Amino acid sequence: MNIQQEVMRIAFRAFEGTAPDKTEYAFLLGLAEDSVEAGFLKVAADHISRERFGNQGILLGQIGVETAPCPGQCKFCAFGKDHTQFAPSRMPDEEILRRAKEFTAKGDLFALFLMTMHEFDFEWFLAVVSKIRKSIPARTRIVANIGDFSKAQAGELKAAGVSGAYHVLRLREGSDSALDPTARMGTIDAIRAAGLDFYYCCEPVGPEHTAQELADQIFVGIEHGCFQHAAMRRVYVPTSPLAARGQVTERRLAQIVAVVTLAALGVKETQSIAVHEPNLLGLAAGANTVYAETGANPRDTENDTTGHRGYDMPACRKMLYEAGFDSLLIGKDSLPLNHMYAAK
Repeated sequence: MNIQQEVMRIAFRAFEGTAPDKTEYAFLLGLAEDSVEAGFLKVAADHISRERFGNQGILLGQIGVETAPCPGQCKFCAFGKDHTQFAPSRMPDEEILRRAKEFTAKGDLFALFLMTMHEFDFEWFLAVVSKIRKSIPARTRIVANIGDFSKAQAGELKAAGVSGAYHVLRLREGSDSALDPTARMGTIDAIRAAGLDFYYCCEPVGPEHTAQELADQIFVGIEHGCFQHAAMRRVYVPTSPLAARGQVTERRLAQIVAVVTLAALGVKETQSIAVHEPNLLGLAAGANTVYAETGANPRDTENDTTGHRGYDMPACRKMLYEAGFDSLLIGKDSLPLNHMYAAK
């Protein structure tokens, strides 16, 4: 079976270090997920990514610190105020610190993410960050996954010990959510202006999203010099308004990961490619990063995702090992990843 010449051309340019353009993203995303071309694309992206990142895997951990009926009204999220089953709650500071220390106990966590609702107590958050910064290894970064914030607040986050922020102009933002796309972009600008690492993602991908929509959304991270790019599929949450639309397969998600990987070739700031939720297909299609999760989770109907949708650190270590990564990136150093380490 012949592989389309256009796919071959894009892939071989990528092997030489040239990223595809946005028109080419859409072309690659439009390939049938079961096609030989999509398979070739994933193999090419995997090879390119491993060379670019030295075959190093990255472990990230996230603590969801609160739940509430959220006015963001994201139709794909378990917390939207008109459909949620969650009551307002906040994890006690002592419990957040305990879980942070648990995540960092082996010294192999690259970054700890703290996730709030869209509306949250900013001063409280700064205080928690300061406590955590004093309690975990200096080389473990702290990343904020919070609602919109200003340039002044971005500076306060950095001063408190935050090194980066996860913020996304999500697919169909403003129609599948009640959030303002302009405000989302303003926060991205604030992150970049403050010198914080900018974590981005193509999400939350569903079967209804067109190749062009995906390409446009991926490009936002590219043009804003994201530190991390990623792909995440929308997960079936029975209580959410978008549940009936279903979800894409992990194979389709891996194809999107591959396109993100090639697109990010032109971004010198990009240090990793993530797939969420963690899976081996994505890690064999260009991704080198997975997230462990505890506490609140917008894709889970349980109050604590631990033992439910959320993967723990041992499971993530094992997955990275099974995907063929031979070391873990920690700060500016690395740790060997072998079967004995992954089994601990």
